[in-house]
Amino acid sequence: MALFGTDGIRGVANRDLTADLALRLGRAAFAVLGGAGRPRLVIGRDTRASGEMLEAALGAGFCSAGGDVVRVGVVPTPAVAFLAADMDADAGVVISASHNPPEHNGIKFFSGTGMKLPDAVEAEMERLVSADDGPRPEGPAIGRIEDTLQAAERYLAHLADPAGQTLAGMKLVVDCANGAAFRLAPELLRRLGADVYAIGDQPDGANINVSCGAMHMSSLTGAVRRLEADGGVAHDGDADRALFSDAEGNVVDGDQVLAASALAMAKEGTLAGNLVVTTVMANLGFHRAMDVAGIEVARTKVGDRYVLEEMERRGAMLGGEQSGHVIFRDRATTGDGLLTAVRFFSLAASQGASVAELAACMERLPQVLLNVEVDPGGLDEAEPVHEAIGAAETALEARGRVLVRPSGTEALVRVMVEAETEDEAAKHAEAIADAVRATLG
Repeated sequence: MALFGTDGIRGVANRDLTADLALRLGRAAFAVLGGAGRPRLVIGRDTRASGEMLEAALGAGFCSAGGDVVRVGVVPTPAVAFLAADMDADAGVVISASHNPPEHNGIKFFSGTGMKLPDAVEAEMERLVSADDGPRPEGPAIGRIEDTLQAAERYLAHLADPAGQTLAGMKLVVDCANGAAFRLAPELLRRLGADVYAIGDQPDGANINVSCGAMHMSSLTGAVRRLEADGGVAHDGDADRALFSDAEGNVVDGDQVLAASALAMAKEGTLAGNLVVTTVMANLGFHRAMDVAGIEVARTKVGDRYVLEEMERRGAMLGGEQSGHVIFRDRATTGDGLLTAVRFFSLAASQGASVAELAACMERLPQVLLNVEVDPGGLDEAEPVHEAIGAAETALEARGRVLVRPSGTEALVRVMVEAETEDEAAKHAEAIADAVRATLG
């Protein structure tokens, strides 16, 4: 049974991701992640209507095997990673489908140190879900569930503490995507002194990521222009990513945030090994900026878990993705959108620079990304697709690049083409997407 993708388990709630499956996952988590004695599991969720059902089922499964559960309510994914370690738990789990539509949901586990699980551990959990065996204690040995109201405050204090720079005088917009950060993201920036206007902060269980958040940047950019703000930040449904807007409503992506952060850390002497880790999606302009600055770039496949694995292997302190997952390893074990907002806006304040001036540290080449809805399973053997890719690469030569890959979270093939002009990138991307549809559709 293949359950785990590149970022946990995802699917349509109550169809692909059922309460029964969540129950069995809870039991499997006890067997694989539980430590000696009576293990504890921290559970958080986003605002989807199905989250309460899945939280209850997964918690019941863990308790039925003899573990205790601490529910921390609606909090961002990185909050659970932090709290699992901060509360000395054996593991943490988030009920969220991140940027996916409201009818979807997901389950993502962290170890007791706040790290995402290795592939081998996830494979063992899949085996146990299929077997559905394990202990079923009785009486007082059955696990208990408790709710805590202090968890969110502990997380906020952790984020605000290292800011080191007041945001007083900055007028900022924060788009919470009607998701997990709808309370915490505005509160954090206000504590640091900013004048904050929040949008996407009225979740109803069915509007997460709907025309708002990091997947729909026009909501943020429009609000920034309308309110004449200094800038803004948009999170996705579980707030592990952050994308920004400058005062003119121009989008600032993860590559630009990573570049500005790397340059500042290198100047401060805090960029360990003079190294930054990113993925194969990073813009060519990012690589050019790092090359000029003499900063080494290590590349991984897409997924912040792979970025973190490489950071751990190389001892790097900074890594991230174009999509807005940025990992500041001195304070987090995963991408953290709220921490990224604090660091990026604090950097602007400390340098006396605007968001646009920070983003201008690299020149972003036009990049076209197309999502083709097909079964990606036969991509490796799809010869017409590889011929189309080869034709595009020959035409672009060193002036751009092509990346075609299956999505790790949805039934999609993602086609990315980078070129010196948007028209040229779009032309080649469409040709490859047509070949994907014709071959795999």
